[in-house]
Amino acid sequence: MVPVKSFMIPREKFVTVPRDTDAQTAARIMRDRGIGSVFVTNEKEIIGILTDSDMMRRVVAAGTDVSKTKVEQIMSAPILTIEENKTLLDANDLMAQAHVRHLGVTRDGKLVGVISVRDLVVFLTNLPRK
Repeated sequence: MVPVKSFMIPREKFVTVPRDTDAQTAARIMRDRGIGSVFVTNEKEIIGILTDSDMMRRVVAAGTDVSKTKVEQIMSAPILTIEENKTLLDANDLMAQAHVRHLGVTRDGKLVGVISVRDLVVFLTNLPRK
């Protein structure tokens, strides 16, 4: 089976926002870049992930003021992770069990990438059909 590292987005390509960024700015970044998440930082350290689901559940559904809500208040933390040599099936199982759509990918305990449900779908749609 294919390892997670083969389909992950490497850390160098992460879109990040500082923890004091307001929710509206973060939502616009995600919209403009066509992505479903951004990583939240404190200086250079990644402290969480903000997903479109977080925005829906913790901002829109709660009726929170998007211009006054900071991403640090609504991000998911800590980031659920999987080791880079685990399989895509392992990633799929972990996402399903934890009800998440993004996993941090680690190497020796350090965050080196991210994989999403979207990445799994791309892999599955490119499999040969019988």
